[in-house]
Amino acid sequence: MDVCSRIANRNVGGCGKFKDPYWTAKGEPRAVVAPQGLKILWFNTGTLCNLACQGCYIESSSRNDQLSYLTSGDVRKFITEAERDHKGIEEIGFTGGEPFMNPNIIAMLMDALNSGYRVLVLTNAMLPMQHHKNALLELRANYPRQLVLRVSLDHFGAETHERVRGARTWAPAIEGLKWLSDNGFNIAVAARMLDSNDEQALRNGFAALFSKEQIEVDAWDPHRFVLFPEMNATVDVPEITEHCWEILGKKPSDVMCATSRMVIKRKGGDHPVVVSCTLLPYDDQFELGSTLAEANRLVRLNHPHCAKFCVLGGASCSQ
Repeated sequence: MDVCSRIANRNVGGCGKFKDPYWTAKGEPRAVVAPQGLKILWFNTGTLCNLACQGCYIESSSRNDQLSYLTSGDVRKFITEAERDHKGIEEIGFTGGEPFMNPNIIAMLMDALNSGYRVLVLTNAMLPMQHHKNALLELRANYPRQLVLRVSLDHFGAETHERVRGARTWAPAIEGLKWLSDNGFNIAVAARMLDSNDEQALRNGFAALFSKEQIEVDAWDPHRFVLFPEMNATVDVPEITEHCWEILGKKPSDVMCATSRMVIKRKGGDHPVVVSCTLLPYDDQFELGSTLAEANRLVRLNHPHCAKFCVLGGASCSQ
């Protein structure tokens, strides 16, 4: 019996890759990740962004409002549940879109910081962030090590960076990053592998940039300078089966959906919901419930991002 016949007998919808949550295209049992205790809680503040970058996994732009702005009340609800029922949470992350476009961002950051959590904000450090300089300075003064801002720079060269992010995006990003560094913020930088797999060359290039611009980031510290694998939707990606863990020498607990969840609010939705991770906000199969308790269940690795970014790439959006 061929693969498609075996899959048909299992009542799945087709024999293509990433079509069935239980079985791969080859008819092998798909890998799953069971929850190992929530350590990182993400909030997607909304998909609106001041940029429209090539290859943005969430397709953020000034027009994409598929994920609505979260309110401070939305965030407070989940922080309250976290404080009550999930004592192991170490970090709260804010992503977008561009988080600083959300009018409630400072209130949300303050709430998370006041609750004692380490807070990570992903930003492009451009004008939306720079509109909040005074508020950020106050947060830095009150929570000097607790607050981390991670700035996205796609390459150490302006031309390549602008190829991805658009014309006239390099100088404002460097300006914002320098301002954060000059004012003593706890900062990190994230880049993408893009066309190169030469990690050493990329780290050398960024080290030279940081030295030239006097930016206090160590390009050799993997926590302060993060290189993410490129997620090109046109590239063929292998599916992850139950047997892959042993073959790759990895464990399901290594994957970020073992210990993290993200809160989103869909456009037109009545309330926020919880999804498995930061990379999959649109795919309904990764929506796990409307509370953290409901979202405490296993995740089936039925998406190319699961393979490319998390399992094979070994990456995580957190610190």
